[in-house]
Order: sequence, then structure tokens, then C-alpha cells
Amino acid sequence: MKQLPVIELQDIAKELADSGKRVKVLWQEPGSLAFVARGREYRSEFHINGSDEVTYMIKGTMNLHYRTPEGKEEIAVIPEGSTNWMPPGVPHSPRFPPDAFALIVERQRHEGEIDRFQWFCPKCDHFLHEETFVVSDYRADPVSQAYRNFFEDEDARTCKKCGNVMPNALAEAPKA
Repeated sequence: MKQLPVIELQDIAKELADSGKRVKVLWQEPGSLAFVARGREYRSEFHINGSDEVTYMIKGTMNLHYRTPEGKEEIAVIPEGSTNWMPPGVPHSPRFPPDAFALIVERQRHEGEIDRFQWFCPKCDHFLHEETFVVSDYRADPVSQAYRNFFEDEDARTCKKCGNVMPNALAEAPKA
């Protein structure tokens, strides 16, 4: 048996803050994946995956945007020291600043399982674009990959309904 991990979350948050990195994977096992995430000031997509997710806010407050089965956007506010459970398949967008940190625990992806990242027009809420990934190793940071693909493609950021062009948030974000 492996030695059971005991992890100081404040130390991991400090490591992320000092390094500028956004994610630190704590463990990745067939039944469990855990990581600490530092907020992304530019996060706007809705992530959809087939696993339950539990979020614990280590520091700061998260505005967890999610879409109801009817497609309506709602927000759950998760203050520091609080936790939240997200059922599988719910489009969700964890939005919190870079000086805030969250512990996320979910199931490691099954072989071939697809994670989806969707954007909607900030002006009219029309569907803009979807990126998909098979996430076999969460250390590959699929969120950053999805963002690069989306924001570097002006056509993907242009609403086919109202013509609004979503700004390139990566070009405006401070470099980490």
C-alpha cells in the first residue's frame, strides 16, 4: 500500500501563488482526482464532465456559474471555508480571482471520456463554441488548452446570432 498523503492546503496555495501556476494535482487515481486551483480572472466557459465534483474554498470566494437544464445561467456563491457539490453533467464555470484558491475533488476520467468546454455570447447568451478533450492526465491542464484554442480563434469568439465579438481575454490577462 502507498503511504497515505497528508497535504497542507495553505502550503499548496502559497506554492501556486509564488510560482504563478494555476493548478497543482495532489493525486490522480482511478476513483479519485484532487487538485488545488488558483483563480483565473478571465474564466468564462462552462465545463461539462461526467463526474461529481466537490469544491472546497481554501481562500477567497468563488462565484460558481452553472446552467440549469433549461439553459438558464445561475450563480452559487461559495465563501472561504465552504464547500459545494456539483452533480455530473452540469455545465459549470468556477469564477474566482487569482488570489483565491479552491480544492477540487472528482473522479479521474475513464478511458476515452470526453470533457467539454462551452462558451456563450456575453451579449445575447447564444452558444458560441465548444472545445472537447479526452483528459487522461489532469496535469496537462485542459482548461488552459481550451482557452488557448478558443481565444486565439476570432471566428469562434464571434456570435453568429448578434455579431458580437468576445474580447481575447488571454491577450488582456496578466502573464502567469
